[in-house]
Amino acid sequence: MQRQNAATEFQLIIAIVEAGRASATMDAARSVGAEGCTILYGRGVGVHEHDTFFGASIEPEKEILMILIAKANTDMVLEAVVSAGELNEPGRGIAFVTDVVKIAGIVHIGE
Repeated sequence: MQRQNAATEFQLIIAIVEAGRASATMDAARSVGAEGCTILYGRGVGVHEHDTFFGASIEPEKEILMILIAKANTDMVLEAVVSAGELNEPGRGIAFVTDVVKIAGIVHIGE
């Protein structure tokens, strides 16, 4: 069953952090109310990703956290993610929030 009013209840925090930082970042998010997340793996091609090693281009590995969060907790969790991921430092990553319009599969949360 899909929840139609999810837009008023949930947001999705997406954070892209340096490889190896996802666990610590998620621990910080959990400490302020996040229940869990999905972690994906990728590589960066942004403005700060142009390093070379012995003339060979390095494509830095990234970890992508997707945290579904109750709207009331978004700001606290986002602050924890930014701090733990050191996202205010150049080249460390990025985080952003998007509204969730419809949702299914979170049956552990009561109506």
